[in-house]
Amino acid sequence: MPDAANQGLLAGRRVLVTGAARGLGLAFAEAIAQAGAAVAMADVLGERVRAAAAGLAQRGLTVLPLELDLADPDSVRRCAQQAIAGLGGLDGLVNNAAVTDSGGRASDEIDIATWDRVMQVNVRGTWLMTNACLDALRASGRGAIVNLASDTPLWGAPRLLAYVASKSAILGMTRSLSRELGEARITVNAVAPGLTLVEATEYVPAKRHELYREQRAIPREQLPEDVCGAVVFALSDLSRFMTGQTLAVNGGFVMH
Repeated sequence: MPDAANQGLLAGRRVLVTGAARGLGLAFAEAIAQAGAAVAMADVLGERVRAAAAGLAQRGLTVLPLELDLADPDSVRRCAQQAIAGLGGLDGLVNNAAVTDSGGRASDEIDIATWDRVMQVNVRGTWLMTNACLDALRASGRGAIVNLASDTPLWGAPRLLAYVASKSAILGMTRSLSRELGEARITVNAVAPGLTLVEATEYVPAKRHELYREQRAIPREQLPEDVCGAVVFALSDLSRFMTGQTLAVNGGFVMH
C-alpha cells in the first residue's frame, strides 16, 4: 500500500496516468489518488481499466477510466481531451504506458515489425501524449510530467534491445523537454525503476531476477509500491525546482 505520509501532497491536483489498468500504472494511480489528486486512468485494456477504476472508486478515491491506444494518434488526442474535460484541467501527466515485446531476443533476432512497434508505442506515443496535454499543463501553472524510463539503459541490459533503446530515448526526451517547458513552469522528470514484480515482467528469466537481487544494495525483490513515492514526489510541490532529472529507483542495483 502507498505510504500514508503522502496523503495530502497532491490535494486538488488533476493527473493523467497512462497504462493504469495493472502493474506499476495501477499502483501509481492508487498512490496519486490517495495523495489527494483526481486521476484519469488510461489504458488500451478498456474493460480492465474500468474494473480497476471501479475498485478504487469504491474506496472513495476520485478516478476516471479512459481507453487509450498509444499507437493511434487519434486515440491519444481523444484520451487527452477526455481527461482534461473530465477532470476540469490537468496538473500532472505520468507517461507510464509501454510495451516490451523484444525481451529474451538478441539484437539480430528482433524483427523490424517488433522494433517499430516498441518505438511507436514507447517513444512516439509518449511524445504525442505529452504534446496533447501541453496546453492544459501550461494553464495549470504548476504542471509536472513524469516519464517512466527504466534502469536498463543505465546498465545496458542485454537481450532487450528495442525496449532499452526506447527507454534511452525517454531519458533524452525528458532532458530536452525540461528545457523547452521550464519557462512555462512545467517540470519534466524521469523515474527509472529496476526489475519489478508485476504481470508485465513474468517473461523475465529467473536468472535475471537473481542478478538484480544479488547486486542490489537492498537485496530483495522490487515491488510496485517501491516506485510510487518517487512518482508522487515528482508530481508534488516538493520537487518544483527539480527538472530534467532521472530518479533511479532500484534498490541500489544502479546508482545514478
